[in-house]
Amino acid sequence: MTATDRSMELVNAAAQAAADRLAHDIIAYDVSDVLSITDAFLLASAPNDRQVKSIVDEIEERLLKELGAKPVRREGDRDARWILLDYVDIVVHVQHSEERVFYALERLWKDCPELPLPEDALKTRGKGAEHARLMGDGVETDGELS
Repeated sequence: MTATDRSMELVNAAAQAAADRLAHDIIAYDVSDVLSITDAFLLASAPNDRQVKSIVDEIEERLLKELGAKPVRREGDRDARWILLDYVDIVVHVQHSEERVFYALERLWKDCPELPLPEDALKTRGKGAEHARLMGDGVETDGELS
């Protein structure tokens, strides 16, 4: 089984919205072969709570406006360290950079096929490590806390 056309539409729109709000390290996985509850996971991160919320708000707004999609569940708003948007076909995880490193969701889903994303989203790869180096906040380029 592979991600449906609808899932790919949602992933691409959400990835572009995240990129437009300057998310870091956007990546999507086709999890349809290992999970029956969704087709794809989209992961993105940001260096602060305010930006996490901004990215999530833009994703929600864009998916509603362009594709008529509303999440069936939104979790993690209170602290804005990790917000999850469940659209049934896809699940979007927007994490604070520290949570992204700590929970390392990429390691969990590394055996799943990576989905193609818009060029703007691909350009975000490595931005989290670059930001950490510039800010000297203790996150190394290999994704491990120092």
